[in-house]
Amino acid sequence: MLVACWSLWQRLVVPDPRVGQALLGGLVAAGATALGTLPVLLAQQVSDRARDAMLGFGAGVMLAACAFSLVVPGLAAAESLGAGPWRAGSTVGAGILIGAALLHALDRWLPHEHFIKGPEGSTTRAHAMALKRTWLFVFAIALHNLPEGLAIGVAYAGTDPVGASALATGIAIQDVPEGLVIAVALRSAGYSRGLAVGLGAASGLVEPVGAVLGAVVVGMSAGLLPWGLAFAAGAMLWVISHEIIPESHRQGHERLATGGLMLGFVLMMILDTALG
Repeated sequence: MLVACWSLWQRLVVPDPRVGQALLGGLVAAGATALGTLPVLLAQQVSDRARDAMLGFGAGVMLAACAFSLVVPGLAAAESLGAGPWRAGSTVGAGILIGAALLHALDRWLPHEHFIKGPEGSTTRAHAMALKRTWLFVFAIALHNLPEGLAIGVAYAGTDPVGASALATGIAIQDVPEGLVIAVALRSAGYSRGLAVGLGAASGLVEPVGAVLGAVVVGMSAGLLPWGLAFAAGAMLWVISHEIIPESHRQGHERLATGGLMLGFVLMMILDTALG
C-alpha cells in the first residue's frame, strides 16, 4: 500500500508542483475542519442559534468564493483562450450547470442522511436503513465537502497561485465553524463525543482528495481550466442552495443565518480582493 502511494505521488505530484500545492491547500482545509471539532471534545455546548449563524457564515464564504475565485477567473480563462464574451459566458454557464447537475445526481443516487432532514437518496428505504446510520452521515458530509476540494485543486491548476491561495484560505476559514457544526450535529444525533469529533475531523479528508483530483484533471490541458472552474462553482452553488441555506433556516433563525451569510460573503470578498 505504501509503495503504491509513493508511486502515485511520484507520478502525479513531482512532475507538476501545482498538484502538490493543491494537496497542501486541501490538507490545510482538512486541518481547519478538524480544528473546528475540538470544542465538542472539550464538552462545549453550541446553541441552535449559533449553529445556524455559523452555517450562514459558511454559505456566505462559499458564495463569494464561487463568484470571485471561480466564476470570474473562469470567464477570464475562457477569454484568454480566444473566446469572445458570449462564448466565454456560455462556456462558464454550461460548466456551472454540469457541476450542479452532477451533485444533484449524486444526491439522488447516494444514500445519505442529513442531521435534520433525515435519510435521502433514491435507493429503497430498506437499503438505506441497512447501512449503518453513521455511514449515511459520512456520505452526506463527503457530498458536501467534495466540491470544496475540487475548487481548491482547480484553482491551483490555473495561472493565478495567489488567487488560488485566497480561495483555499477562505475555504479553510469557513471549514472551522463547519467542522464544529458537523461535530455538534453528530453529538445531538446521539453519537459519543469521541466518535462525533472523529467523524467531524475525518470529514475534511475528502477535501485533499478532491483537490488532487481537480488539479490533475485540469492540469492535463489549459483548455479545461474554464470548464473546471465553472464545474467547481456549480457544484458549490448546488451545495449552498440545496444543503446549507435550508439547514440554516430550518430551526427558525433565518435572520441570524442571513446575517452570518452577509458577513461571510464580505469577508471572503475582502480576502479575495486583498490577496488576489
